[in-house]
Amino acid sequence: MIKNGHHATDDQREEAGYSKPGGAACSPEKRKRVVRLWCDGCYDMVHYGHSNQLRQAKGMGDYLIVGVHTDAEISKHKGPPVFTQEERYKMVRAIKWVDEIVEGAPYVTTLETLDKYNCDFCVHGDDITLTVDGKDTYAEVKREGRYRECRRTQGVSTTDLVGRMLLMTKAHHSNMDTPDYQQHTDNFGKGPKGHSPWTGVSQFLQTSQKIIQFASGKEPQPGDTIIYVAGAFDLFHIGHVDFLEMVYKQAERPYVIVGLHFDQEVNRYKGKNYPIMNIHERTLSVLACRYVSEVVIGAPYAVGKDLLDHFKVDLVCHGKTEVFPDKDSSDPYAEPKKRGIFRTIDSGNNLTTDDIVQRIIANRLQFEARNQKKEAKEMAVIEAMKKKEQQDQSEAAAEAAH
Repeated sequence: MIKNGHHATDDQREEAGYSKPGGAACSPEKRKRVVRLWCDGCYDMVHYGHSNQLRQAKGMGDYLIVGVHTDAEISKHKGPPVFTQEERYKMVRAIKWVDEIVEGAPYVTTLETLDKYNCDFCVHGDDITLTVDGKDTYAEVKREGRYRECRRTQGVSTTDLVGRMLLMTKAHHSNMDTPDYQQHTDNFGKGPKGHSPWTGVSQFLQTSQKIIQFASGKEPQPGDTIIYVAGAFDLFHIGHVDFLEMVYKQAERPYVIVGLHFDQEVNRYKGKNYPIMNIHERTLSVLACRYVSEVVIGAPYAVGKDLLDHFKVDLVCHGKTEVFPDKDSSDPYAEPKKRGIFRTIDSGNNLTTDDIVQRIIANRLQFEARNQKKEAKEMAVIEAMKKKEQQDQSEAAAEAAH
């Protein structure tokens, strides 16, 4: 059985260099060998861009191991992370395409690491990762042909998300031209000279294809317990993961459906500039979580009779966070409570999106300094690449002239 449709196709395997000696790709029946992949990174402020990278990596093989760096290693090369290593380990573990994580993976990816974990090759996004002294962290594995690349997700970056957090306006989903936001992106995504294509800010464009790629495609089976939870799930974080894991543990065979409220609804009860992530981004963030089976995009605020009957819901859960009344001041959970299927879950983690935003804002100056340093390094590499390209072209032209 192909679990969640995450196995590579023969074409992908052949592309990744795993074909029969004769050149034709192996048939699934004959193929015995499991292709093991390695990804690594900081995974500080994990977002759906990271999840998408891991999804693409998993598509290149069978078993995905993700190495996560320690706080000390990240501080040495980039500056202190916003999230602790324990929080970062847990976030990566919750991504459904990840089979195993390695805590405290080295910052520079070596052949020794790949061999130690029996990995065929490592996969990274098409941006540059540099050490403290400006060297490519993947140079060694690239030289040995054990490096594969996947496309970076357009429209999301940590830089962009921090920019939105710093914007205390309701309009940031539709208006990214405000002076505050521009000022932030200027400080954040631009180095002393020019602008790096890897650290910039852009807007995410949702497609049906992307939702299909993230969705499990599994329907509830007889004997499954259908559990419904609802909320904003904004800036999907460790508090959400702990809650969803506890929800998942409420039944022997859980089928967890998450109802996501539209942006306008979230803004009604959360105020300020919430949600930080729009409905499309929140959909992908939640779908990437291994405890979630299905997402309702734009769920009604009141968990009413129609919704419960439509999905044949057995249990409705809510965390310890405050339940805001509906527009007519009624309790949105009145119906499940009446049916006796409502349960309050204590995940043991009281971290909220507000806390995350406060933490980021407190680290804002460090973040900006860190990004400017990264930007300067990236620009230096781009300059060097351009020079080399020009040099190669001149040499080729000179040779042609002879």
